[in-house]
Amino acid sequence: MAAIRIQLERLLAHPLFTNSKRYPALLSYAVEQTLLGNAAALKERVIGVEAFGRAHDYDPNLDPVVRTCAAEVRRRLVQYYYDPAHSGELVIELGAGSYIPTFRIPESAPRAEEPSGLDRTVAEEAVVPSARWRSWGIGLAGVAALLSAFGTGVLVGRLPKAPSNVDIFWEPITSGPGPVTYCLGKPVDAVDGQETSPEGRLRSGGLDAFDVVTLARTTTPLVPRHVTFRMLADSDVTFAQLREGPVVLIGAFDNVWTLRLTQDLPFGFETQDGVREVVDRTGPTPRFWTLERTGPDQRLAVDYAIVARIHDKTTGQPVIVIAGILGEGTEAASEAVYNPVYLDAILAKAPENWDRLNLEAIIRTKVIQGHPGPPEIVAVDTW
Repeated sequence: MAAIRIQLERLLAHPLFTNSKRYPALLSYAVEQTLLGNAAALKERVIGVEAFGRAHDYDPNLDPVVRTCAAEVRRRLVQYYYDPAHSGELVIELGAGSYIPTFRIPESAPRAEEPSGLDRTVAEEAVVPSARWRSWGIGLAGVAALLSAFGTGVLVGRLPKAPSNVDIFWEPITSGPGPVTYCLGKPVDAVDGQETSPEGRLRSGGLDAFDVVTLARTTTPLVPRHVTFRMLADSDVTFAQLREGPVVLIGAFDNVWTLRLTQDLPFGFETQDGVREVVDRTGPTPRFWTLERTGPDQRLAVDYAIVARIHDKTTGQPVIVIAGILGEGTEAASEAVYNPVYLDAILAKAPENWDRLNLEAIIRTKVIQGHPGPPEIVAVDTW
């Protein structure tokens, strides 16, 4: 236990954590409660009350501070241990979907230095997908490391006997020929190394942090099948590359390929008089949704996004689109195709043979303090 507390202090003293109040608070609370034998009580509401001072009756769906903070702590832990300078240190991890930390001695650490009485967690061998990265100053210690934080290290031999709806949804991508191309937009005002945009939105170097979270979540279905993927900026992607294999498009108005491939779909994106909108073209008169701002400072309250799973006639390839008007909408849309609860909500509005059809959905999310809430299903269309 002493070794774990020493390592915790070392982490909290690192710049990845010293510049924040919330991240150290969550990590410290989770570690200490686990060491005290209270790991079973590490639930979202309990952490919100005990670590962040929320009222006992607060609604985690309206105030997802614990979830968003935990995701960032996972990312920063991966960044920390990705640095070779920390290769021999005791590892503290926060697994995806859990608030209970785990502790292990890395394989590279000398046996003589292992603290007595510390249980060693033996990790099973994980498969990491082959990836060819094109970088534009992401500012992370490798986006590949972030992917592992969201569970890309899926254990071999743990696939469910029957495919889930998430497996079926991603099947055109995971079973298609050629490498999967992840195409992300590069914000036009991005500056390498910035952590926030001029509007105060999170950045990871040249990428929106929301897009990075989306990328991490959506590579998870590829790993059990050893699918090769590559990540490219929309400005670097050629039409020939889009024809080589399945495509995942992340982001809308900063991703030219998303706008091109959705321009004739039932749901798409348009700009009218400088206002960015999601449009439903299925009826005799188009319907539009745009950002909703409320409050005295007109801060963003609601964002909209589109999830699409189509066979694109132009490229001849299966394409999945995950795109919001802003990054918050994109991240919420990624949860709709990553979390079976929200995907099932979409499929409940689709016919039984949805897996053989093109499918689109419009997603709505409430944004609180810059963080998207759970995705809400506005409309679904299949053809």
